Amino acid sequence: MTIRYLAKRILFLILVMWTAATINFFVPKLSPRNPIAERLQQAAMGGGRLQTGLKEMVAAYERDFGLDRPLWQQYLTYIGNMARLDFGYSISQYPRRVIDVIMTALPWTIGLAFTTTLIAFSLGTILGALIAWPKAPRFLTYLVPPLMTLQAVPFYLFGLLLIYIFAFRLRIFPLSGAYSRGAIPRFSLPFILDLIRHALLPALAIILTQFGSWALSMRGLMVMVEGEDYITYAEAKGLKDRRIFLRYAMRNALLPQTTGLLLNLGFIVLGTGLVEVIFGYPGLGTLVSGAIQNLDYFLIYGIAMILVLAICIATLLMDLIYPLLDPRITYERG
Repeated sequence: MTIRYLAKRILFLILVMWTAATINFFVPKLSPRNPIAERLQQAAMGGGRLQTGLKEMVAAYERDFGLDRPLWQQYLTYIGNMARLDFGYSISQYPRRVIDVIMTALPWTIGLAFTTTLIAFSLGTILGALIAWPKAPRFLTYLVPPLMTLQAVPFYLFGLLLIYIFAFRLRIFPLSGAYSRGAIPRFSLPFILDLIRHALLPALAIILTQFGSWALSMRGLMVMVEGEDYITYAEAKGLKDRRIFLRYAMRNALLPQTTGLLLNLGFIVLGTGLVEVIFGYPGLGTLVSGAIQNLDYFLIYGIAMILVLAICIATLLMDLIYPLLDPRITYERG
């Protein structure tokens, strides 16, 4: 990869980040609601009486958050803050800063969404390749209808089904939460086992639905690869079936499969976010749901930009990894 090409990719990613940041800024502004006024009214009602001087308090908070300035000034300040990953203070969880709120929820999402996605991707890719391979056991072909069924079920719907069967009816697993009430988060075996017990149902909902999708995708790619000339040539040379399967067929089919993983990364996070909301899991999904309900501009900005940044970095890394997966791919001009 040339320095010139790498510079172009970085500039392109910066342009993508700026476009996403601009859309991210203006879309919440379309709502006529005033999040600060609503938050103060909720606090006043919770105190048993409606406080006097509410308008003055709203105006004071708007000055503190910079919401009383013209829109173009807010935008310029916002872009400057985004460049430093400074998202300011959360409106709904004031006086906590947005980055602190996100960093509290981010490990839960990484532990649940990305771990389960990698497990589903790995297992589904291997199974899909075996199903399409002509010399694999024949009974694997009977798994295609169940995989198609799993692929068609959304994350959240499968999660509701698991909750009803295993948590509500059988009472084997807890209904919601990341750990039991009253448990003290610490690095100990009882607490780790409690975490695993609470994470099994949401993890199962994500793995099973993604597993079917990745398996069917890899099956289709393998069918296309098996008709290529290099597979026929490898067989004519008398290479072992295992080597043909791993080095020639699966390795070439894995490139578009990996690309699909990166392209769907944002949708995976959103889909698993709904699972987090259903199971009451304290990840980014639950956090962004509360931010939207409370119209917490700055928290929405922060979560969206973190996700966009993660996708951009993953795309750039994939550009660097592609030549390692397939030596035929090069960014050098001939």
